[in-house]
Amino acid sequence: MGMNMTEKILARHAGIPSVEPGQLITCKLDMVLANDITAPPAIKEFEKVGRPVFDRTKIALVPDHFTPNKDMKTAALTKSVRDFAKQQRIVNYFEVGHDAGIEHVILPEKGLVGPGMLTIGADSHTCTYGAVNGFATGVGTTDLAVGMATGEAWFKVPAAIKVELTGRKPKNINGKDVILTLIGMIGVDGALYQSLEFAGDGVAELSMADRFTIANMAIEAGGKNGIFPFDAQTKAYVEGRVQAPYEPVAPDADAQYARTVTIDLAALTPVVAFPHLPGNTKRVADIGRIDIQQVVIGSCTNGRLEDLAIAAAILKGHKVHPDVRCIVIPGSQQVYLEALAAGYLKTFVEAGAAVSTPTCGPCMGGHMGILTAGERCVSTTNRNFRGRMGHVDSEVYLAGPHVAAASAILGRIAVPEEVE
Repeated sequence: MGMNMTEKILARHAGIPSVEPGQLITCKLDMVLANDITAPPAIKEFEKVGRPVFDRTKIALVPDHFTPNKDMKTAALTKSVRDFAKQQRIVNYFEVGHDAGIEHVILPEKGLVGPGMLTIGADSHTCTYGAVNGFATGVGTTDLAVGMATGEAWFKVPAAIKVELTGRKPKNINGKDVILTLIGMIGVDGALYQSLEFAGDGVAELSMADRFTIANMAIEAGGKNGIFPFDAQTKAYVEGRVQAPYEPVAPDADAQYARTVTIDLAALTPVVAFPHLPGNTKRVADIGRIDIQQVVIGSCTNGRLEDLAIAAAILKGHKVHPDVRCIVIPGSQQVYLEALAAGYLKTFVEAGAAVSTPTCGPCMGGHMGILTAGERCVSTTNRNFRGRMGHVDSEVYLAGPHVAAASAILGRIAVPEEVE
C-alpha cells in the first residue's frame, strides 16, 4: 500500500519501512521549537531529566509573544528562556531585534526547517512549516521537554485529507482566502487529528507566502499538520537557505486518503471569518455594512513581505479612516528591512498606520492593539475566538491583506475594488 507525504516523513524518522493511520511510533526530530510562553514550563520539566539538550543546533527558542516585554512578568519569562539558552549554548536563540522576529516567520526564513524534515514546537501554529514539504506539528510542554532532552517524540500516525486545488487564482485572492474557504467548508473540527495534504494543478498558483498562510492555519480546521508538495517554487525557496541535508517527499500514486476536498481557485472571492470561529466564513460580497475600529496587518500568518506589499499597494495615496487604528507588524527584522527598502513602511506611516517592531503582540491579546468592549477589528491573524484580542465583548474578523487594507481606508469591511 502506498504512502502519502506525511506517512513517508514519519516512517523515515521512525526508521521503519512504512506506517499506517492510527499506528503509534517514536521518531527522531530535526527541530524542536518553543517561545516565551511555552519554553519556561518546558524548561522546568526538562531540568527534572538531569541531562543536557540532545543537540544544541536542533533547538530554536524564540521569545516573540510578549516581546518587547510588556511588563515585569513577561520580562521574567524571557529572562528564563535567555538564561537557559546561554546555559545550554543553544545556537538558535532569537530575541527581539538581533535579526529576529515571529517564530513561524523566521524559522523558514533562516532555513532551519525544510523538505522532509520533522519539527515539533510548543505552539499550535508550528504546522506552518508544512509549506516547505516538511512534517511539523504543535506539542505540549512535557513532550517538548522530552524532545529537547532526547531528540525524540511519539506520534499517532494521522489519517489524511487530500485537498485538491484546481483553477487559476484571481489577483485579489491570497492564501488567507483559500484556507478560510476550506475551514468554512469542513469546519473547525473537520480535519481533527488528520493531515491536510494539498495537491492538484492549483498548487502552482500559490506563492510561498500563500502556502505558509495555508499551512499555518491547518490547526484551525483541527488538523495535525498541513503539508504541500515539493515543486519548483519550494526548490527556489529552500536552495541556498536550508543548510542541513534534506530529502523531499511526494505521495505515492496509490496513497490512501480518508477523503478528498476540491477547491476551484478561480471561483474564489474575498472572504472574512466572522466572530467567533475561523470557520464562520462569509464572502465579503454577501455581507452588509460592518463598521470597524481597528485593523491589524501582520502575524505569523500574514506578516511576510508579500503581505505587506499587497497592503501597501492598496494604502498608497490613501488615508486610514479617522475612526480606525491600523497597526502593521512585519513578521521579522528581515521583512522589516525589505519593507523599509521597498518604501512600504513609508506608505503605511503616511497613510496614518502605526508600524511595530516584529512581535505576536495583539494576535492573542498580548499587547500593541488590545480591544475594549464593543470594538471590532479586521485582522490578518489566525484566530478570532471570543476575547482573543481583548475584551470578551469585542469582535475579530479574520481576513487577508487585501480586505484588511481596504477596510482600514473605508472604516468598514470592504474589498479593494471599493477604494476610489
